[in-house]
Amino acid sequence: MAFDRRRKVLIEMWSSICYPFCEGDTVELCVKKFEELSNEELYEILRARVNIFVVEQKCAYPEIDGKDQKAYHVFLKEDQVIHAYLRVLDRGISYDEVSIGRVLTTARGKGLGAKIMDAGIKTAENKLHAAKIRIEAQVYAKGFYEKFGFKQVSDAYPVDGIPHIQMLRE
Repeated sequence: MAFDRRRKVLIEMWSSICYPFCEGDTVELCVKKFEELSNEELYEILRARVNIFVVEQKCAYPEIDGKDQKAYHVFLKEDQVIHAYLRVLDRGISYDEVSIGRVLTTARGKGLGAKIMDAGIKTAENKLHAAKIRIEAQVYAKGFYEKFGFKQVSDAYPVDGIPHIQMLRE
């Protein structure tokens, strides 16, 4: 419990931080602005995103969208390998609300999705003082996001051939 309180204080104080996700763990939780990412971290983030969203989902689209430079990048890494990632964008970049996007895990079934989503919500609330958070979710993941208090606020619509919905957490 004391470790969790220290982690919350660290997230609030610094824009760039990496620390053990759990006491004694070799997995690090990192929260960094674009300019604070190392070349290696940026490469690994982009590689993971392209592997999941372009290659695995067979979806040719411009993954590099010009928003990364304005984002907080939240990721779990071990030995320089990214295991989970998302980005947090301030109001006015994608939506009127703070938003979370590009949520991924490279090691499925280990609870990393929940861990990275929890860290992303805390980053949105602590860094950007978000009262509301919007996501554009793939329809199949609706139940996952509902566990974090997100509610569907749109009908389904296609994005590059994949059904998506808007969801909002208030």
